[in-house]
Amino acid sequence: MKVFESAANNESFASAAQELYLTASAVSHQIKILESHLGVKLFTRKKRKVELTPIGEKYLTSIKQAFNEIEVATQRIENSSGTDIVTISVAPNFLVRWLMPRMKSFQRQYPDVELQISASTGLIDFSKTNVDMAIYFGHGDWHDITVHFLNHVYLVPVCSPRLLDSEHPLNEPKDLKQHTLIHVTKRLHEWPEWLEIASIKNKRFGGNLRLSSSQLATAAAQEGLGVALGDSTLSSREIAQGKLIMPFDIQLDTHKSFYLVYQKDRPVSYGMQAFKDWVIEEMQLKTSKDAYDYSINKNETPNPAASSV
Repeated sequence: MKVFESAANNESFASAAQELYLTASAVSHQIKILESHLGVKLFTRKKRKVELTPIGEKYLTSIKQAFNEIEVATQRIENSSGTDIVTISVAPNFLVRWLMPRMKSFQRQYPDVELQISASTGLIDFSKTNVDMAIYFGHGDWHDITVHFLNHVYLVPVCSPRLLDSEHPLNEPKDLKQHTLIHVTKRLHEWPEWLEIASIKNKRFGGNLRLSSSQLATAAAQEGLGVALGDSTLSSREIAQGKLIMPFDIQLDTHKSFYLVYQKDRPVSYGMQAFKDWVIEEMQLKTSKDAYDYSINKNETPNPAASSV
């Protein structure tokens, strides 16, 4: 069964052999025995790869589900001390700026669940790793995984409060021309799109600074190096604490969102269900509360759109 799953995932007997520390002929022999036992063809052999037959595809789905059930059952026995372990892969910016500051809330509510978290920007092949869940950023159009919407991403200008008291205060969008705009290197289109929404025609500015990630761009803004475009949700905590301000609440819709994902058709453990319920509720309630508290502290009327979730 394991040989069949590996060969199907890799679309190659040779790759499956390498993964399982077998010879290619041993893998081929095991598949022939399985096909003979079932009385059906599971693979179509080609020159450099193999492809599942329609029956093979259905069989693979059942096999994966069975293996997942075995793994979950084994984990439950291993964790019989009362702690349920959930392994999660998270986008770095989301991890550092949103999830970590709220982890105590999860620990208080679920002391019997242990989270093992790693930072990753890539997509996860859940069939080849021990990762239970992940938080993705994108359009939500991934295949073969279960997807739960968390939050739509809107970008707003953010900067240090010190810029308001500088020689060139930020009273209206055109005042940005006197300041450095902080860009994320791979998303240089964002500032031009925001400026167009803000009806700023003359695009000569005090300077530009390019950084490799949103996390670094926001950190630079917090240090007073210029104005960055930050996710209104991920920036809510720094805004609530007064470390960042949002001089204008003109939003740029990225048409992307954060999603909680995990392998399709896999059994959901108690710990996975606990994290799913918590992160969805926290995303819906906590972020809005941070923005609301900040508005009250500043004696301003809260703007629901500025903290849209």
